[in-house]
Amino acid sequence: MNKFIYKKSAGITALSASMTDFTYKKHSHKEYAIGVTMRGIQQYNLDGRLHLSYPNGVMLFNPEQAHDGMAHDETGLDYIMLYVEPQLLLEVIEKRDIVRFSNPIVYDNGLQQKIISLSHAILTEKDEALCSELLISLTDSLIQTNLSTDHRKGNAEVKKAKDRINSSLEKVLKLEEICNELHLSKFQFIRLFKAHTGISPYQYFLNCKIERAKQLIEKNRDIYSAVAECGFVDLTHLNKHFKSVYGTTAYEYMSHLY
Repeated sequence: MNKFIYKKSAGITALSASMTDFTYKKHSHKEYAIGVTMRGIQQYNLDGRLHLSYPNGVMLFNPEQAHDGMAHDETGLDYIMLYVEPQLLLEVIEKRDIVRFSNPIVYDNGLQQKIISLSHAILTEKDEALCSELLISLTDSLIQTNLSTDHRKGNAEVKKAKDRINSSLEKVLKLEEICNELHLSKFQFIRLFKAHTGISPYQYFLNCKIERAKQLIEKNRDIYSAVAECGFVDLTHLNKHFKSVYGTTAYEYMSHLY
């Protein structure tokens, strides 16, 4: 049985997940993703390596860090996750430059408990002020343990391609136009993009469409406007891709939040 519950407060999205046979397709998020494996073993590929998060393992994903995910065995998996916008995290820790998690999995009881406390507060709809205070406490622990400011700047061509893709999510992805702008062949561009992001341009395009749809659903509480504005064929098309990334349909996601 698979169950995914999302709630949002103070600009942070919390997820409580329980799954057995569900598998996340390779994807990335624009937010920082910070979570704890509560039961079972979380298995995922990240940066070309297989990672296993055992019970009490703290999982740390950077923005746009491509990964998949599944339960390691038939006993299943329970975990919680927090999604924090980069700008919000930088505001809380009072830094200007992007910061990166240096280790994808750590075992730190204090950090684990703060993630659980904030997740519980959001999922049980505690006051936003309390959630903000718990976020500050969590980020203080993150700074002490795993945040690094040593971040490589992205390739200029890849950044330009990302900007171009994000500017026309409602349209069909046309690699030829991007490749002509960058003076690269289609195959050179795909290899370059995948080397820097871990996913193909088309996967990135789909991720951005799904992410944008999620933002519109949160803002407007209207699934069908998200379908239209993000260029999905219909609601079934959106739900198919939405579920591959979030484990739930767009409608179920909206019903959890409100």
